[in-house]
Amino acid sequence: MSRKDGPARSPALWRFMVGYFDRYVRRHLNALRLARWGVPACADHAGPVVVYCNHPAWWDAAVVILLAGKLFPARESYAPFDARMLEKYAVFARMGAFAVDLESARGAAQFLKATRRILGAPNRMIWITAQGRFQDVRARPLALRAGVGRLPEIAPDALFVPLALEYAFWEERGGEAFAAFGTPVPGAALLALPRAERLARMEADLTATLDRLSADVISREAGRFAPLASGAKGVGGVYDLWRRLGAVLTGRRFEPAHRQKGDPVP
Repeated sequence: MSRKDGPARSPALWRFMVGYFDRYVRRHLNALRLARWGVPACADHAGPVVVYCNHPAWWDAAVVILLAGKLFPARESYAPFDARMLEKYAVFARMGAFAVDLESARGAAQFLKATRRILGAPNRMIWITAQGRFQDVRARPLALRAGVGRLPEIAPDALFVPLALEYAFWEERGGEAFAAFGTPVPGAALLALPRAERLARMEADLTATLDRLSADVISREAGRFAPLASGAKGVGGVYDLWRRLGAVLTGRRFEPAHRQKGDPVP
């Protein structure tokens, strides 16, 4: 793709990095889980898609790349990236990341200019951590950046989809990553609202999605989620070696998971 159309993007590198982060998540987290009610309802949309999400952790970039690669393989994904951090992690520039200066007024103009070019093609989508900084998943209000509310003005044919992200520890050693997509809203419907009301509507939609996801996370019921990636079970080290030896001596099959099927939830 030429610079006139948007940031440089290598499809081959994108596919490689999706595979890399899939392995990375499996190695360092117990699972990436998608709420069964939160499967994205925008596969048939003929125009571009804007996904805006909260920003609770360092893991967000890896999770977003996996969600994009697994759920939207036919679309080209892009994302704004802090200009200073993009210099440090230059590989993301070849994956569709574009630099935005978050510390100056010029950054808003950069963001809108790049986004206008990208959303000019119907098969593209942009993923935006709309809070602009790390913020606890429980913090309210979400305080979305104003630039997010400007996007319907430059892409009224886009579909706007809230995405809730959360992380927690359940029964296993590794952490759990959770995701859920909210109800999509056409850009034209958002454009009909004044800017302040538009941003408030988008924030309310994301807040509602976050609250519903949190209720599922608190339940600790794995059946409420579809696993998109699963890591190795067990504690590891001497503890699992001892458990494995016990299984061999008693003729049982070794199950590394901390909580076995049928065990009561603590």
